[in-house]
Amino acid sequence: MKELLYLSIGLFAGLLSTRISKKVGLPNVTGYLVAGLIIGPYCLKLIDSSSVTNLSIITNVALGFIAFSIGGEFSLESIKQVGVKVIIITLFEALTAVFLVDVVLLVAGYDAPLAITLGAISAATAPAATIMVVRQYKAKGPLTSTLLPVVAIDDAVALMAYSVSSQIAIMLLRKHDFNIINTIASPLINISLSILIGAALGVFISFLNKFFHSSANRMCISIFAVLFGLYIAKTYNLSDLLLCMAIGSVYINLRNDIDKTLAKLNDFTVPVYMLFFVISGASLNFDTLMTVGSIGVLYIIVRVIGKYIGAFAGTTLMNSEPQVRKYLGVTLIPQAGVAIGMAQLSLRNMPELGGVIQAVVLSATLVYELIGPVCAKFALYKAGEIQKT
Repeated sequence: MKELLYLSIGLFAGLLSTRISKKVGLPNVTGYLVAGLIIGPYCLKLIDSSSVTNLSIITNVALGFIAFSIGGEFSLESIKQVGVKVIIITLFEALTAVFLVDVVLLVAGYDAPLAITLGAISAATAPAATIMVVRQYKAKGPLTSTLLPVVAIDDAVALMAYSVSSQIAIMLLRKHDFNIINTIASPLINISLSILIGAALGVFISFLNKFFHSSANRMCISIFAVLFGLYIAKTYNLSDLLLCMAIGSVYINLRNDIDKTLAKLNDFTVPVYMLFFVISGASLNFDTLMTVGSIGVLYIIVRVIGKYIGAFAGTTLMNSEPQVRKYLGVTLIPQAGVAIGMAQLSLRNMPELGGVIQAVVLSATLVYELIGPVCAKFALYKAGEIQKT
């Protein structure tokens, strides 16, 4: 039962961090991460490492709700406004990061399997940190309108890139022949099934709304859908992020009377998100920075450069507003849950390289999650989409 104690400590530490963050002008997300780092097994040891692992269900649930809320941004009206534009921008910013990390690591002399795996992971952006900053400061404007769908689609691109790249890396490591089914078809089938099952769940809960009219009951329906969707994804090795995102996307488009429901759900998820970031902070270890050396430094720097160049190129090609071209790349620095998940998959599927990949990604997460939310706030403020605080 000690996990209950740790959850209470995590919530209390997160609450205290909001007061400090407000005083120094930092986003709450950064405060949560620092609070988790302080109380975690690598600092004050108020939470031990095994319990951090046992609390991973909170991380999974939080990511499910995050994906659901991202899907809720994909109303047909908003899609019509952004259209193909956002998809092209996302492809540019994600794949430019992949390309640059691949090239720089290969030129630096690192093995191809290691380089292409880290390159694929570099595409991922942490939507949770970005959404928390947008919500905290009630940001509105062209940059915010572009940013939200970009971070939603970004992880879908990253998952596909990783699925393909990791298969190529495994073939290079094991010296296997090229297999188009394992390399391309299997990832596409996985992604397609995730979206289709999520869409079916979205249709189902939209139908249930006809029989339940209070916002409290409808909130429970949404929670049911996310939890059941996560169970299906974990059971059948599907993408929980894409599945839950599809639920939210279909739900928002089939019902035009759920604004109060989503507002109530946002209130419900506040402590879940807080615990997610505190637990993420508790899992970060400063010692990992000492084990990665130059490859970690290259990854951290080149990924940021790739994101910025790709975002600038994509927004320029799509003739976006000046503030979007200038600042979108700055808001895409955070990286956490999805990237860590890919690193864990690498550890399982490529034990020869998994340890190095995990150390690099965890070190990068420590840096990105501490400075990323601050950079996102700075970019949104400079773009004129949040008021001075």
